Amino acid sequence: MRAAIACALVFVSTAAGAATFRWASQGDIATQDPHAQDEGFTKANNNLVYDRLMGRNKDMSLAPFLATEWKAKGPTTWVFNLRKGVKFHDGTPFTADDVVFSFERAGKSRQFRAYAGPSGAVRKIDSHTVEFVSPLPNALQVLYIAEVPIMSKAWAEKNGSANPQDFAAKEVTHASKNAMGTGPYRLVAYEPGVKTVHEKNPDWWGLKEGRFEGNADRIEYRPIANAATRMAALKSGEIDFVLDPSLQDIPKLREDKDVKVWAGDENRIISIALDQARDELLFSDVKGKNPFKDRRVRQALYQSIDINAIKGQVMRGLSTPTAILTPDPKGEGIPAELDRRPPYDVAAAKALLAEAGYPNGFGFTLHCPNDRYVNDEKICVALGAMWARIGLNVKVETMPKAQYFQRTPKKEFSACMQGWGDNNRDAMFTLRPLYHSLEASTGRGDTNYGNFRNPEVDALIQKAESEMDRAKRQGLIDDTIRALQKEVNAIPLHRQVTPWVSRANVSVTHRPDNWLWPLWVSVK
Repeated sequence: MRAAIACALVFVSTAAGAATFRWASQGDIATQDPHAQDEGFTKANNNLVYDRLMGRNKDMSLAPFLATEWKAKGPTTWVFNLRKGVKFHDGTPFTADDVVFSFERAGKSRQFRAYAGPSGAVRKIDSHTVEFVSPLPNALQVLYIAEVPIMSKAWAEKNGSANPQDFAAKEVTHASKNAMGTGPYRLVAYEPGVKTVHEKNPDWWGLKEGRFEGNADRIEYRPIANAATRMAALKSGEIDFVLDPSLQDIPKLREDKDVKVWAGDENRIISIALDQARDELLFSDVKGKNPFKDRRVRQALYQSIDINAIKGQVMRGLSTPTAILTPDPKGEGIPAELDRRPPYDVAAAKALLAEAGYPNGFGFTLHCPNDRYVNDEKICVALGAMWARIGLNVKVETMPKAQYFQRTPKKEFSACMQGWGDNNRDAMFTLRPLYHSLEASTGRGDTNYGNFRNPEVDALIQKAESEMDRAKRQGLIDDTIRALQKEVNAIPLHRQVTPWVSRANVSVTHRPDNWLWPLWVSVK
């Protein structure tokens, strides 16, 4: 394995000061289609090729990218001036037609309509001006607009990719294997499960503005599933950076002069979704009914989780237990009293199960990814053991994220792990897609994997969406969280702390969304 990696990942110097940056993680990039998969790791890599209208500064504030300026034109309308002189990687000029096409294309995707919908209807005013009109006032309209990558209309139509790839149906398209954007890197090789290679775009508009701060002119990514193999490759110099080192290795790595540890809190909530829609629970020994429809059962599962044991033994202290089902309460201003978990109480949990009609428990399957979140499989195994203490017979079934994220949109699981990140630091980017009931026409509830319908939550989310008064809006968000907590519609676990590790000669910028941005990478 080491020899193979070394052979494929040789250091290459392409110009004075330029370097090849070689890195690895446990999972792979799911697709090259920028509108097909709303998964952070995949989106981060797609962003190398596909610019958006706005990007992010190091403090995560918005920065002008393909749009140079945007102004409100009334409470529901925004006008964007587009950057002139920009070209796609094939030399085609970037115009307003590409923006209109990209937003309309994203609106056809179940993964991206949650962003394209609230952005509003997009209209071309002239070759470098577009207008977004929302049916109702939306305090976050600009932030939704910032989430949609821009692709070449001409290239997509020429290659039969005018519609987004249906990732859940395992569709393969030209755009899922190739890429054509205006971004800082060009895709030069994509071999799923083997490697992905990008090279610097010498014509990128951002070079003139000094946005390319590092020297990583070539990027070679390899998925390496085994944590020990990833670390062996790093220590031997075969790769320069590991996105997801084993947590148990962190203390020793901090003392190793040959490597650097880069750590920070991630804006990501890890939770458990429970099917509250089906009349009969899948993968269960209970027939003719669904125990998860009973709030007492959901509460029993919640109270039988020893979250401090998960933090100490599974996460090695690198997690922040929480009771709030959103990624970043500090950014949202959510009251501290809402971040209080119910006490860990096995006896109380058993009593709740008995009261609900399950004194001897029941069996079900917990589905989880094994290469997406920090110690995802280990967390699920620990949950299975904890739930066994209250009489539940839990089968833990894990799989690579490539399979997992094809099945979750179809609601194929009874109980499953859900991770959700938000670089906007606003609760609505979580509440709207995850906890509103499914509305295909608006994108609300597109990632509600518990498939539940809480009328109180739906009403509060819709009011908060159009409330422009900041204090009133925050009150509606707080009430939404209270309503979710009251019904235990989902079970929050923790927020991740995500350490990265690199060779000592590498400098990176750690982002709270856990996105590696190679423009800020330097290899000496």
